[in-house]
Amino acid sequence: MNEILLPVLIVAGIGLLCGLGLAIASIVMAVPKDEKAEAIEEILPGANCGACGYSGCAGYAKALSSGEAPVGLCSPGGAAVAAATAELLGVAAGEVEYKTALVHCMGSHDNTTDRMKYQGISSCAAAVQLYGGISSCSFGCMGLGDCAAVCEYDAIKVCNGVASIDPNRCKGCSKCVQACPKHLISFVPLKPQAVVRCSNCDKGGVTRKLCKVGCIGCMKCVKACESGAVTVNQFKASVDPAKCTACGKCVEVCPQDCIRMCLEGITIQS
Repeated sequence: MNEILLPVLIVAGIGLLCGLGLAIASIVMAVPKDEKAEAIEEILPGANCGACGYSGCAGYAKALSSGEAPVGLCSPGGAAVAAATAELLGVAAGEVEYKTALVHCMGSHDNTTDRMKYQGISSCAAAVQLYGGISSCSFGCMGLGDCAAVCEYDAIKVCNGVASIDPNRCKGCSKCVQACPKHLISFVPLKPQAVVRCSNCDKGGVTRKLCKVGCIGCMKCVKACESGAVTVNQFKASVDPAKCTACGKCVEVCPQDCIRMCLEGITIQS
């Protein structure tokens, strides 16, 4: 009997000591709670989309609590969340920085071709595993609609082989951004600005053979921009919305017509 009881007591004693040690450690090493950040997080919509520029609602709430971020960066929450957050913090609400998702590709069937006849699973995530996808442009939209499938607001349509997003319906949830296996979708502010509607990083000569509206990295847009908003990296142009003055000069000089003006999220087709 003693042979059984003694090991049980020893194990029980060790467990008790470990439990007490953990309890003490949890008190001594406890991280102080930021009650203000927790209150802010309860106001935020909980989308965790990252459109505000932070890791999620918790990250944005922490930045707001510490005064490192301005009110109004939550696009899904809109004016109501901005007003509630401002009231909690005791600051002015200011203007909400609304954003919309944008597809950086115009590779429709009119502008490019498919490299193969795909008969597999109707999914971009599946098709991209086959030599980079269906389109002759390995950087382009495949048009199988993974982004449209995850959109709860009916903001995305696939037409003529390429996805497009209606900014009037987009709520900035970022599900389409996560669903696109080629990372063709990003958030842009809803304001007058130039946007590059291409993600191709091939050299100009290769791009011309693949797509009529693909960026060829010619640098004409960079030279035309007086505000330094346009840069070219890996043969692909991009526009910094913070620097863009919406003068339209980069649009005028683009030989491929892949830079378009975006007015309040609506791309004006030329």
